[in-house]
Amino acid sequence: MQLSSRILLGMTLGIILGLILNALGGDDPNKTPMIAWFVNNIFDVIGQIFVISLKLLVVPLVFFSLVCGSASMGEDVKMGQVALKTVALYLMTTAIAVSLALTVANIVDPGVGINTSEAANYVAKQAPSFKEVFIGIFPSNPFQAMVEGNMLQVIVFAILVGVSILQAGESGQTVLRGCQMISDVIMRMVSILMNLAPYGVFCLLAKLFTSQGFSAIVNLALYFGTIVFVLLLHASMVYTSIFALLTRLNPITFFKNMRPALLFAFSTSSSNATMPITLNVAKTRVGAHNSIASFTVPLGATVNMDGTAIMQGIATVFIAQAYGLDLSMGEYLAVIATATLASIGTAGVPGVGLITLAMVLQQVGLPVEGIGLIIGVDRLLDMLRTVVNVSGDGMVTAVVAHSEGRLDKTIFNDTSEQETPLKAPGHQNH
Repeated sequence: MQLSSRILLGMTLGIILGLILNALGGDDPNKTPMIAWFVNNIFDVIGQIFVISLKLLVVPLVFFSLVCGSASMGEDVKMGQVALKTVALYLMTTAIAVSLALTVANIVDPGVGINTSEAANYVAKQAPSFKEVFIGIFPSNPFQAMVEGNMLQVIVFAILVGVSILQAGESGQTVLRGCQMISDVIMRMVSILMNLAPYGVFCLLAKLFTSQGFSAIVNLALYFGTIVFVLLLHASMVYTSIFALLTRLNPITFFKNMRPALLFAFSTSSSNATMPITLNVAKTRVGAHNSIASFTVPLGATVNMDGTAIMQGIATVFIAQAYGLDLSMGEYLAVIATATLASIGTAGVPGVGLITLAMVLQQVGLPVEGIGLIIGVDRLLDMLRTVVNVSGDGMVTAVVAHSEGRLDKTIFNDTSEQETPLKAPGHQNH
């Protein structure tokens, strides 16, 4: 059985069991002490271990992914110009995505009505001033930043390491190869953890629905619908507007040309696994020259995670509302900044968005355990998020190629199915 099917099965069984236990009085320890003991000492323990495992991977995953990503920005002046345009576009669309997500989430209020037992004992940290936040971005001790989980400092240090690797010649390349191998090992750790996800999802949702009953279904459905709405809005309005404004070409034609990559992204939920398809489509159907597409597409799979940023923004509001906490405007700005920077270090494999979400929650003082409220529906949303991410990769590739005079409009306007790749050779679904 595929991982996605197993996660869906675990989610379904967890919800059903939780509702049955809730109907039997599992939400009242005085009424059913045996059920309460089982839920709190079995389901809760396994679920908490799964959440702790997610937190374990945050620092190494972001650091090594970001070092490899920032060290892949090209070596000559012309590539530096292309890199500047590419990174600027990726970060701009990500900032727009998370801002749009926060706005819609605060209108819809998807987390209102969920009361967690931890909320009564949880006190939010006082938001620091803008000056403190800005100064706090720069680390005095990078290892201390890693130990304490100060991810903005880790991100700055990783970027400095990546840029230094570029300028260090052969020694830098040796270090880069080592970082890439470590990153591969960490990705394997992520894969191992995601293979255990069905059990973690089952336990988390069984405990949640035992205590919440049908109210959790309503709120999770609202959370799910809010993310889907913002994903569609971002792809259909933001991407098309930027593309049409900067290229004066038809965005509908662009999405038709990108269709093979988008379908593959939906089926794999992995930007990295889709990368060969995206690169081929960008060259043979969108018309981007190889010198541009070979740089922007792999970079996009590393730094362009608009769909993940949308999830992080809405999930932050959802979890804050579920715990009965109010975020200040400064904290919302911190979410935008952190989610935007976190997208650089988000690897393009299924499930990593949950790990970087932990970083965003930590940055604004929200309990990371709140991830357990939304993890059950995350796999379904991951498919749509990946489609948005790959759409953004293609859009930025086309815009940058057009700005450099390297976009073949004859190829772009030919929407036939010729030269359409059907699968990504040599890549397996993560």
